[in-house]
Amino acid sequence: MTTDVKTTPAALTRAAREFGDAVAIADGDVRITWSDLLDQVRTTARALIARGVDAGDRIAIWAPNTHHWVVAALASHYAGAVIVPINTRYTGSEALDLVVRTGAKALFVVGPFLKTDRWTELQKAADDGDLDAVHTVVRIPFDPAERSDSVVEWDDLTTLAESVPAEQADARADAVGPDDLADILFTSGTTGKSKGVMTAHRQTVGIADAWATCAEVTEADSELLINPFFHTFGYKAGIMVCVLRGATIVPMAVFDVPAVTARIAEARVSILPGAPTIHQSILDFPTRDDYDLSSLRIAVTGAAAVPVTLVERLQSELGYDAVLTAYGQTEAVVVTMCRTDDDPVTVSTTSGRAIPGMEVRIGDHGEILVRGENVMLGYLDDPEATAKTIDTDGWLHTGDVGVLDDRGYLDITDRLKDMYISNGFNVYPAEIENTLARLDSVAESAVIGVPDERAGEVGRAYVVAKPGRTVDEQEVLAFCKEHLANFKIPRSVRVVDSLPRNPSGKVLKNELREDKS
Repeated sequence: MTTDVKTTPAALTRAAREFGDAVAIADGDVRITWSDLLDQVRTTARALIARGVDAGDRIAIWAPNTHHWVVAALASHYAGAVIVPINTRYTGSEALDLVVRTGAKALFVVGPFLKTDRWTELQKAADDGDLDAVHTVVRIPFDPAERSDSVVEWDDLTTLAESVPAEQADARADAVGPDDLADILFTSGTTGKSKGVMTAHRQTVGIADAWATCAEVTEADSELLINPFFHTFGYKAGIMVCVLRGATIVPMAVFDVPAVTARIAEARVSILPGAPTIHQSILDFPTRDDYDLSSLRIAVTGAAAVPVTLVERLQSELGYDAVLTAYGQTEAVVVTMCRTDDDPVTVSTTSGRAIPGMEVRIGDHGEILVRGENVMLGYLDDPEATAKTIDTDGWLHTGDVGVLDDRGYLDITDRLKDMYISNGFNVYPAEIENTLARLDSVAESAVIGVPDERAGEVGRAYVVAKPGRTVDEQEVLAFCKEHLANFKIPRSVRVVDSLPRNPSGKVLKNELREDKS
């Protein structure tokens, strides 16, 4: 099945028409049908229009996986706006950077969540004028919070919407075109400067359609979405896949193995995407046999090495019909993917073959090059970086190294960049190194990823103290904790007299990776 809709409002409208009273979202005790979802999205879009949101405005979303995120994102699109998802693990200063750089006019932000009030943290990080452009802040309920005049409470949206006719919101949705900007997702670069990846509606819908085709998703499926919605894996290979196929969205705000197994049984989950650690955790859960997991049909994984034994165990012990691996990056979302009839060795040793609409070839130095209709439009306000990444023939230079077999299946063998993957999150050492450069006692640093049984890889920082100064591991870790999201914080620190360098002065990270201390 290939979709003929090219925008998210059109996809949602079709889902409401075709799937009507079927369950669109199963979020704990909350059940929302497709018809109800369209109504809630339209109401929220009307409220945004009432608050002055215009077509093309940017709306940031800083919240965990709940039904509110789904409504907020789809409503923003329905009003003709562009969404800017923000990592829930970001500090206030990291989130502020994205809000300011995109010129966001509105913000959906969770209330107290995991002991942090993000709106308060954002305000603390801001200097005078930083948040002047943000005229509307909508608080998504999670834990109880006191009402505030500075925010619009989620429950107030219905009242706000009353001043805008439904027909006005529908006209906004109808006016959204396939080539209009749908989202800006940020991914840090090796320079340490985060880059905003811009994607059109046709691409956001197209990549979800291709993913759904490879995974053979239908309206009979329920997809458990542990992958965060601020990431392409949760948003485009999750929410949008379900919208296109009528599958039920089953969001989880926090990963907890007992809660996951209970949710699978309760919601009759059939599709479970996630990093290998998620699947391994379920297999290793001592009381998993107490739960009925027989509904599981398709597992999708990637972002780290996938042992063949894991694939075999998922099929033999959990009864999956198929386990699929995939490869992608924010600039292209999904590039290659296995198919449901691939054998366990293929799934374990490759990342599949090109998805519909995408081409893959190997370029100079073994670099993986990608071309196709779903490659990003470019980086926000950075034509130079865009030109360096996408050449004149339209090939996206991924920075990853790999080989293609005679079937066209891709095996990723190395990275040209220093990026490593920890618990499914991309971590860019340059960003951590730039942060450490602000620590008074540190002269220079180098960060690498080292193998970890649970996380796949974790960071290790090598630091050199300034002359006459001392620095220790706890000082470095405390500074990182204050300025970086948790997944970026190095797991260990080595204080060294100097860093190994080649004759041109470049740090030899390969030598650091050979350090077994």
